[in-house]
Amino acid sequence: MSGALTGPPVQELYRLRRDAELRHGEDGSLSLRQTRFQLALEQPGMGRRALLLRLAAGWVSDVEVGRLVMGLEGENRVLPAQLLLRRLVAHSWLDRRVQVGDRPLLDLLPTGLGRGSLPETRTHTPDVSYRLSRFVALRPERDRLVAASSLSTLTVGCVDAVLAAVLAAAARGVGVEAVARTLAVGPEAAARVLDELVTARILVTGAEHEAEHEQAPLAYWSPEELRLHQRSRAGWHVLPVGGTYRLRDRFPPQPLRRRYDGDRAIELPLPDLATVVKADPPFGQVVADRRSVREHDDADPLTRERLAEFLYRSQHTTVAGEAGGQEVGHRPYPGGGGVYELEIYPLVARCSGLDRGLYHYDPVEHRLEPVAGWGPAADRLLGYARAAGAMPRLPQTVLVVTARVQRLMWKYEGMSYAMILKDAGVLTHQMYLVATAMGLAPCALGAGDSHAFAELSGIDPLVEPSVADFLLGAARAGSVRGVDGS
Repeated sequence: MSGALTGPPVQELYRLRRDAELRHGEDGSLSLRQTRFQLALEQPGMGRRALLLRLAAGWVSDVEVGRLVMGLEGENRVLPAQLLLRRLVAHSWLDRRVQVGDRPLLDLLPTGLGRGSLPETRTHTPDVSYRLSRFVALRPERDRLVAASSLSTLTVGCVDAVLAAVLAAAARGVGVEAVARTLAVGPEAAARVLDELVTARILVTGAEHEAEHEQAPLAYWSPEELRLHQRSRAGWHVLPVGGTYRLRDRFPPQPLRRRYDGDRAIELPLPDLATVVKADPPFGQVVADRRSVREHDDADPLTRERLAEFLYRSQHTTVAGEAGGQEVGHRPYPGGGGVYELEIYPLVARCSGLDRGLYHYDPVEHRLEPVAGWGPAADRLLGYARAAGAMPRLPQTVLVVTARVQRLMWKYEGMSYAMILKDAGVLTHQMYLVATAMGLAPCALGAGDSHAFAELSGIDPLVEPSVADFLLGAARAGSVRGVDGS
């Protein structure tokens, strides 16, 4: 077809991916480095060396590659340079840009690396309507909109803002004609854009869209849960995951101890662990007897002394020094990197020796610090806990577990919230074992009223959100063993 019928030609440009760098060796060699990955390029020759330098500096087209290499080494060296370019694309070392004439439309940004890291190329079928996948997330990045699917290792940068209108229209369905009309491009360019969006799984067929909602396994996954799972695990992508200390140069680390006003602190009796251990049942029996107990003994409720022993055995903290410039500690349960970001806030409804209200447990000094008195938010928090725990009556104490997210996110990248949930699970198990050994009534909740806690405590939920909830009370005679099997 002539240009008059199809519009300006479709071009593809390339550049070194943003998270990689070109390194120069003392022996004249070059290498590409991306976090823990490296590709050695020993003595690449003048033309390919110039090509690599251009790719590291910005976008390069196929035509520019030919001109560059031909001017330095002659026409017979263009093919080796093109082969190197294709190799780098195939192994995800390069970003790609699709443009029409001089108008950039979209960028293709790989998140994986190495052979087989790119998704299989898929082309659109004429007269088929394509829809926006429910697993697509849209976010701003470098002054543009980026579309990413949890089912793909290729993200799409909407260089032309009009492409966002295509994605919006795809909520109901688009084909080549709709893409061409929205972008004001010819059918060839529209077909190319559609192919790229389909390959990146930004757009899916009607049958695939239905399967995402109605068929296993995709129907089981919510977009948020799949996104959290994929981002916090290495393998499918090479985004930073782990202790990168990405905020070390921007913010000071938070201390291990969470401090409140010490003037009103309630000192707690220190348990004699040697005596406690002798009185405990054998560990094997504790594990076997562990149950969720949903009834509390209101005739003989939890006491301050018993709550103090429980908190000490579950959460007592000692300072263990520094690691990576950050204060770390030790608790009765393991925590990622010794950071120990979790805090316990007992909401005391009925406990002999304590007034009703919300407290913070200081695990370093072993004391309770009053946070708030009783109020409507406490009633809502307690009522939700009762319903979530399927309890016949209100629980005596709700232990709200929060996470000082800035303390953990200062060190860890890509996996911080997933690690918080794992740490909360470990703490929950620790509290179950301690409560069982002490003959108390424990019950973990699947969810709690985080808004009511934030209102009651006055704590910014973006700074220290509640992430777990645990009911604790005195057990009725015969209710500890074999109650519900959970």
